[in-house]
Amino acid sequence: MSWLRRRLWEPLAAQLRQGLSPGRLAWSLALGLGAGVSPLVGSSTGLCILLALVFKLNQVVMQVANYLAYPLQLLLLIPFIRLGERLFGAPRLPLDLEVLSRAIRADAWGALHAFWTSLWHGTVAWLLVAPLASILLALLLSPLFRAAARRFRPEAV
Repeated sequence: MSWLRRRLWEPLAAQLRQGLSPGRLAWSLALGLGAGVSPLVGSSTGLCILLALVFKLNQVVMQVANYLAYPLQLLLLIPFIRLGERLFGAPRLPLDLEVLSRAIRADAWGALHAFWTSLWHGTVAWLLVAPLASILLALLLSPLFRAAARRFRPEAV
């Protein structure tokens, strides 16, 4: 618990103390997490930069959320691929290492094409899920950060 407080809560509280609005903090965190779970591994940093510029959000908070989301990104990769396959009515890509290595040895280009297609389908599924999840998360976090920000305001003398 102390690690979580020291590594997550205290840096977020510091942002509030330095004047970042609770709403901007909530949106920065939510969009950073939403971008961070993209099935296109390696694309989330650039996506966070773009989102921060477009929506004028805190770049540091977004990148921290993005990096914290990495384990979640790996956990959600297969579910996004499976959801994408369902959305497109595509055949299930075998995600067994032995089956994949045999497919690559037999027809490397065909195996890469099949994997890329499944990854593309997973990205479409993420594009449908992530914005809604990010909006809900931002709406849930905003009141929490507003309450926290009230604790940091200097008392009137």
